[in-house]
Amino acid sequence: MKKISVFLFIFSFFILNAQNFAQYVNPFIGTGGHGHTFPGATVPFGMVQLSPDTRIDGSWDGCSGYHYSDKIIYGFSHTHLNGTGVSDYGDILLMPTMGKASLDPKEYSTEFSHQNEKASAGFYQVTLDKFNIDAKLTSTKRVGYHEYTFNKKGNANIILDLNHRDKLLEGEIRIIDSKTIEVFRRSEAWATNQYIFARIEFSKPMKIVASKKDKSSATTFSGQNIALAFSTSVKKGEKILIKVALSPTSYEGTRKNMLAEGKSSDFEFIKKNAENDWNKELSKIEVTSSDQDKLSVFYTALYHTMMQPNLAMDVDGKYRGRDNKIHTAEGFDYYSVFSLWDTFRAYHPLMTLIDKKRTSDFINTFIKQYDEGGRLPVWELASNETFCMIGYHSVSVIADAMAKNIQGFDYEKAYEAAKKSAMEDHFGLNAYKQNGYISVEDEHESVSKTLEYAYDDWCIAQMALILNKKEDYYYFMKRSQSWKNLYNPETGFMQARKNGSWLQPFEPNEVNNNFTEGNSWQYSFFVPQDIEGLIAFHGGKEKFEKFLDGLFSASEKTTGREQVDITGLMGQYANGNEPSHHIAYLYNKVGRPEKTDEKIKFILDNFYKNTPDGLIGNEDCGQMSSWFVLSSMRIYPITPGKVGWETTTPYFEKVKINFEDGTSKIITPTTPKIELENLGFENIKKLEPLKVPDLVVAPIIESSNSVFDKPIKVKIKALNPKDKIFYMTLDEDDANVRKRFIPYKKPFRISKTTTISAYAENKGEKSSVVTAFFNRKPNNWSIETKSKYNPQYDAGGTGGLIDGILGDENWRKGNWQGFQSQDFEAVVDLKMQRKISEISSRYLQDSRSWILMPTEVDYYLSSNNKDFFKIATVENTLDPKITENTVREFKAAIVPTEARYLKIVAKNFGKLPEWHQGFGGDAFIFVDEIMVK
Repeated sequence: MKKISVFLFIFSFFILNAQNFAQYVNPFIGTGGHGHTFPGATVPFGMVQLSPDTRIDGSWDGCSGYHYSDKIIYGFSHTHLNGTGVSDYGDILLMPTMGKASLDPKEYSTEFSHQNEKASAGFYQVTLDKFNIDAKLTSTKRVGYHEYTFNKKGNANIILDLNHRDKLLEGEIRIIDSKTIEVFRRSEAWATNQYIFARIEFSKPMKIVASKKDKSSATTFSGQNIALAFSTSVKKGEKILIKVALSPTSYEGTRKNMLAEGKSSDFEFIKKNAENDWNKELSKIEVTSSDQDKLSVFYTALYHTMMQPNLAMDVDGKYRGRDNKIHTAEGFDYYSVFSLWDTFRAYHPLMTLIDKKRTSDFINTFIKQYDEGGRLPVWELASNETFCMIGYHSVSVIADAMAKNIQGFDYEKAYEAAKKSAMEDHFGLNAYKQNGYISVEDEHESVSKTLEYAYDDWCIAQMALILNKKEDYYYFMKRSQSWKNLYNPETGFMQARKNGSWLQPFEPNEVNNNFTEGNSWQYSFFVPQDIEGLIAFHGGKEKFEKFLDGLFSASEKTTGREQVDITGLMGQYANGNEPSHHIAYLYNKVGRPEKTDEKIKFILDNFYKNTPDGLIGNEDCGQMSSWFVLSSMRIYPITPGKVGWETTTPYFEKVKINFEDGTSKIITPTTPKIELENLGFENIKKLEPLKVPDLVVAPIIESSNSVFDKPIKVKIKALNPKDKIFYMTLDEDDANVRKRFIPYKKPFRISKTTTISAYAENKGEKSSVVTAFFNRKPNNWSIETKSKYNPQYDAGGTGGLIDGILGDENWRKGNWQGFQSQDFEAVVDLKMQRKISEISSRYLQDSRSWILMPTEVDYYLSSNNKDFFKIATVENTLDPKITENTVREFKAAIVPTEARYLKIVAKNFGKLPEWHQGFGGDAFIFVDEIMVK
């Protein structure tokens, strides 16, 4: 008995004296500005994110459902996204009110004050001013807990609105008894087919006093327009507790989850457990500082890294697969919400350091998604593949785990899935595999996709090396050199290729459709798999250092398209978005670590604050915070898939990492950088790379223009002066002629529509074949455009609308002229009087991108370019709400009429309507081509 007492005393002493890391968490960091975080209650990696919703419009700064600048709360929903740039979730909204119940969001919403709002790890509290109700929220992994205190007596209501935020495709509310209901919601937003079930238990009997529904019976309400109000009388100060268990699979799943996690009706007990869960996870990294703000920023950042991916299976292991069928996870936890374009960079490497078990679970989830959906996740959300962003970066996560010898998943199966991702033919991959790069004509965002595919291929090669698949290793290592085809040695930048040459004009500050959320400055450093090769291409360390200096000293002004994600600028370095995240560490690679240290310290001090606007950009599911966590620990992975960290200067007085195996590592300001380079993976055996031939870079085919009406000169240029060039031409006279490649010696002229193909050769190795098409203009017309097109969308310039080259549905390739906030007006000079019987012009709609059909197109004719008469009007018949990219020809058959001049006036749609996510913005008209018969 005495021994037991001593044990209890020691145990109590340990609990009382354990560090409370959760006390430093400030959930309001990132809820202002453009952080897009939410302040509500969740536990680490939990299925439930119970948080207030202050926005119902899906606006960009309302992606998480909450923005700190707002003053209205609509209610509390149970799912939220952490820091994304696209809106979704906000499922199962509950809202307490007093008085007469209303199902109108304008009526049941209320003002609130930040003075009466509190949030901590696993807890949220606010006073609802209109109704004088104190709301408290907490959660377990699968169950959300609401405690509402009604500060006056009267009629208390609980609103349940299934139409909140996302489009409701199908819904159902089942009344089980006066204290229990079950809910099903299938919705469409970013995830186009999301399923969620809920079991809701009230602490006292409630009755239905108002309803919206399409169908109903005595106990069931269903349809696409569903909301109910439940009511009861309360005394002043009375509390109502509501428990909501979620499931992605079924009503049965909600019951099991409630039995496992929702038995307790003690709100404070659940709140304390949530805090304990957070302390357990946050204690994996202990930092010491006398600066309380630094501690808050660090532990909030670590907290943000643990808010996702989210557990997506019931307590019995059942989950909804990518095939929309119910499966059972055996031996691992199944997760959802994988923002891989963001998180492969720092988030997942951080997890390999502090959470190998979950890293294995994540990869097992990837493999199941491959088995059940046919491919690894790109940006998976609620069992839906959104295909948001680019690349196949799940392979980076897998390769990094394999390189670090993390066990618990099938290496061979993971490799099979990774290889499948790389051998697809979508998103420009077919051109990339064939040509060694993606051109503007092949696919939009061609530079970014080429560079990121090349890195991903390197990752697959590392997996092949580990598994001794040498043939695959050589194949993917060669593909990983594809970045060289987009490196312009004359500028030092990565540039887009178009029609065999460089796209012109070129401006490294320009944000355009050749890059993903960035520009050439930010992407010209993305060769993480071959940094030494990139340095060599620049001419050595000294020149590369100057190029780095140029990035940080350049003007912060960007040109071209407005890109709200490009924030946190130091010159053209943008810490507010992911493509820049590794760049400051590249100074280490040229022997200038003091410059790395200087930049990193500035970013840590200035771009992460203990304020609502304390994140310089979107949180992006933990990536923005992972950068801070790792950098403040003095380490960062510039090449995930390779064991090793880049290092920097101390930020904290002491950092202690507590590993899963019970060991720990202490980092102090005096810890040598060399000790940190393999931190956590000191005993990992690194495999020696095999010798792979250098890629021969594809040549450039240059001319003054690709569309001509007089003979033009063509020049073919090797990007490596030591390469030999071979070429072949095909024109209309060569239809039945067998031609072959011949050595290129000097520039030549062409006078007909011609296809030119060329390749470079060096020491027996050949480049891919480059093809350029030169089009002899089908007419001698000229055009005067009265409207001013956006320089981003020029269709090749002034004559682009009458060159005989038709734009297709993928407008980002650059073959359309775009006009914003104005009508399109142009006059075509046919150069002689002609008898005209048909006039047409083609337009494109992509409503999500603000591109809408003209409301109507008027056609006018004239013989003298002064006196025009209207000959036809063609009205639009395409619904502006249609989201698929659509091309329509506005054709008018007319009585044959003599004229020389044709005037076209296409009426702009105008301001975007209220239903559009860009409400109030100015619509574009996209036009190409104008045709006359």
